[in-house]
Amino acid sequence: MQELLVARGLRKAYGSRVAVQEVSLALRPGEVLGLLGPNGAGKSTTVGIISGLTVPDAGSVTLSGGVTLASDPTAYKRRIGLVPQDFALYEDLPARMNVELFGALYGLAPDVLKRRAAEVLAMVGLADRARDKPATFSGGMKRRLNIACALVHDPDILLLDEPTAGVDPHSRNAIFDNLEALKRAGKALVYTTHYMEEAERLADHLVIVDHGRVVASGTQAQLFAQLPAAQRLQVEIDGEPDEAALQGLPGVTRSGQRLEIAVADVGRDTAALLAALAQRGVAVRGLATARATLEDVFLALTGRQLRD
Repeated sequence: MQELLVARGLRKAYGSRVAVQEVSLALRPGEVLGLLGPNGAGKSTTVGIISGLTVPDAGSVTLSGGVTLASDPTAYKRRIGLVPQDFALYEDLPARMNVELFGALYGLAPDVLKRRAAEVLAMVGLADRARDKPATFSGGMKRRLNIACALVHDPDILLLDEPTAGVDPHSRNAIFDNLEALKRAGKALVYTTHYMEEAERLADHLVIVDHGRVVASGTQAQLFAQLPAAQRLQVEIDGEPDEAALQGLPGVTRSGQRLEIAVADVGRDTAALLAALAQRGVAVRGLATARATLEDVFLALTGRQLRD
């Protein structure tokens, strides 16, 4: 399938601080690309470069057909919609006028503009609030209105920079439904988030950045394969075993009377681990299995140190 967008070797520095270094990614129709990373990793700067709001020091972004920001800025921007991290709304203009204003900036004809504004407001569940001002909206409603503004010109590619930050569960689910509908319609999405469960639900392909560089890229299955152990045994034990009894067992963490043991293959390794616990005098009274999560992958690649 032809790629809608290809970014190669993106670099951006602010003085001596390099925000983005050699970031490359590709996006296809009907694909959600999850762009993940700790605070300050370069996600928003990358989105800014792709949208055309930030000028890179090096690298290129090319849309299908060979369109670039330099070759045809109008065509480039017409094919991209941006949902920024912070609200980008005129609080004292009615919701419909906000959408129409953004559409007018893309040169939509008046009859097309009115039709598209009605369509996107209905899509995000705000048709009945079209005459109301965003100043009266909840945070979740403002996020949905921002999505409507980004979609009014019917772009091929939608960039979403943490679109569910500070959003209530109902609005979050509504946003997910919207994005999944866009994906089915063949739109391509770049989605940045700190919520790993969102990326697991939505993303077909993941790019993890840290300190401005890509540290991993691939499908979820490909990233899970990078873990030394992608499955876990959760073992409930009786009593308080001697810590020495647990030494030598691979990947064991303990919380009270629960052990969590990392294993490569539950079916193959469980019997041997239970036998090893019995030999060490550890009485097992319960057993459960769990798989690794995307958060485990993320922390394994970026470390567990607190980032501010």
